[in-house]
Amino acid sequence: MRYDLVIFDNDGVLVDSEPISNRLLAAYLTELGHPTSYEESIRDYMGSAMHRVHDLVHERTGQRLPEDFDDVFHGRVFAAFERELRPVAGVVQVLEKLAADGVPYCVASSGSHERIRVGHRTTGLDQWFDEGRVFSSQDVGRGKPAPDLFLHAAERMGVPPRRCVVVEDSPLGVQAANAAGMDVYGFTAMTPAARLTGATRLFSDLGDLPDLLV
Repeated sequence: MRYDLVIFDNDGVLVDSEPISNRLLAAYLTELGHPTSYEESIRDYMGSAMHRVHDLVHERTGQRLPEDFDDVFHGRVFAAFERELRPVAGVVQVLEKLAADGVPYCVASSGSHERIRVGHRTTGLDQWFDEGRVFSSQDVGRGKPAPDLFLHAAERMGVPPRRCVVVEDSPLGVQAANAAGMDVYGFTAMTPAARLTGATRLFSDLGDLPDLLV
């Protein structure tokens, strides 16, 4: 294994949540008078923390989103997760392989700890991620594309950034990994490869990941 730590993004890499959350985000913003298509939500917000939604809406319109925006949105997302959420194809086999080989891994997500936990519990991935392996943008001052979250995860896991690899499916995540001085493998199952420029390498089938890390 060429790395001492594998850092997974969560949404779109471990759990197949991006279609659900971006569909609901686009609908809610449109409902509030900020017309947004599903494609625009993917383009502008995929892989980012919630503050980016607030910042971009204010920047573009001069208006503030309601104070309860995050709570209402997450309530809708969690309800949909319970009905629809599935693990990304191949992820269980990847985690089994890493665990069997004794390779340290963790998750570093722009989502809140609650969102991560709901998603993992719903999909059964919670058995693979104890509290010591879960890191959220809530833990640091700035979310992706700032490097803070990935650097925090590496520090807590006791691994130098240069010995870490990040598995990401968003442009913001690739930027954050690069800024942290880490290699990053761009997962293109949902994101066009052209949007993940800067990735160390690209792959489209999560089941291929263990062989790529050797």
